Amino acid sequence: MTATSRLYRGLEIHLLVYPHRATQTGFGHNYDEGFDASVRICEPDTGASRPRSRVFRVPGTRPFPNAGDARRASAVYAELLIDGGGPERTIWDRKQERLRQ
Repeated sequence: MTATSRLYRGLEIHLLVYPHRATQTGFGHNYDEGFDASVRICEPDTGASRPRSRVFRVPGTRPFPNAGDARRASAVYAELLIDGGGPERTIWDRKQERLRQ
């Protein structure tokens, strides 16, 4: 799994990309079946309180063909989650909602 992170609107976004099919013991990575993606959104650690964090799986019906597409999709999905709630809702309030793409 590869992970990259950045800040967006004061929240840390960690892009999580991993092979669609798990690697079996004794075999090499199987990248031919594509990649899945998730995103972890965290509050920055200020030391004053314990930061909140949630992981969201990027919705889709099939795996992404390559890791770059999976990373781009997870970055866009994170921004939609953060921006999409409106001023009265946040990602911390959501139950298992899915955004329609």
